[in-house]
Amino acid sequence: MKVILIGGGKLVYFLVRQFASKGYQLTIINQDAVEAKALARQLKATVILGDGSDPVILNEAGAYQADIVLSLTPHDQDNLVACQIAQKRYGAPRTIALVNDPDYQEVFQQLGVTVAFSATQILASLIEQRAGFEDIETLIPAAEGRVSVTEITLHETSPAIGQTLQALELPTGVLIGCIIRDGNVIVPRGWSRLQTADRLILISQPEYYGQFLSKLTGEAG
Repeated sequence: MKVILIGGGKLVYFLVRQFASKGYQLTIINQDAVEAKALARQLKATVILGDGSDPVILNEAGAYQADIVLSLTPHDQDNLVACQIAQKRYGAPRTIALVNDPDYQEVFQQLGVTVAFSATQILASLIEQRAGFEDIETLIPAAEGRVSVTEITLHETSPAIGQTLQALELPTGVLIGCIIRDGNVIVPRGWSRLQTADRLILISQPEYYGQFLSKLTGEAG
């Protein structure tokens, strides 16, 4: 697999180390001469000095052969432009962009970036989903971060104990996929009544998770 990474810092450094261990063909585009030299010395990757949003530099990096182009600079406009050029001009099948301002994440996706991720939004979501409830055992992002799959264990102090799912009035964007009770998997229905020690497999959009958490714990999400 041929991967082009645009940017620098620890994020690019550790990604390249991980990708190199898998045998990927790696090219880094970095416009800081000192950092580019250090990356070339430290990593098993081709390093090109230049602006990753420049079509000439992308061409030199082999964007027309790339399987994935990742733009991870601190400048949202550069990340967007680099991904658009890689896709539209060089036919890169997959582009990934760091969105420093989370307000722009949807814009990136609307403009064709395959995956636009915001570290700010991811961290905020993780904090919200962990806060005030110690029995979240697993948290798995899916659909490129737009959906979370979580396992939650109910205790006797939960206000949801004894309630039916219908009575809980689940918020839009939340679904209980199954209830695990005494080792048995129960497909939930509206009349399913929650019990102490139930393990719930929750599928949710991150923005609705806090509302559901408050239904289970009685605390603000």
